[in-house]
Amino acid sequence: MLLVVTYSEAARTGLRNACRRHDDQVVRRFGRAALLEATAYGAFLALRLRETHGNAVQIERTEPFNEFALVDDAIREAASAYADRDARSTPYASFAAGTDHPDPDVMKRREL
Repeated sequence: MLLVVTYSEAARTGLRNACRRHDDQVVRRFGRAALLEATAYGAFLALRLRETHGNAVQIERTEPFNEFALVDDAIREAASAYADRDARSTPYASFAAGTDHPDPDVMKRREL
């Protein structure tokens, strides 16, 4: 997919109009950003926006995030347990202390 992010009002308007006219190329809209199909036409739409609006348009190629291939079970389990915690105000570092859940400092340094 192609992620198109806009940084000006004119670029946002251009993105919105492109998405409305070419909805078959839109995977998802996020207001200031959109995911376009990774097709030649999706690239054409993104590049046309950048040609018109210059640095107010950023284009990145993305791939879907497969949590089961990229993330250990322990991290997925920690995320689930933390989401179900009793006290909503407890920060993750305190929640994980003294448990088998991954340490946040270790996770911050570890690449996927």
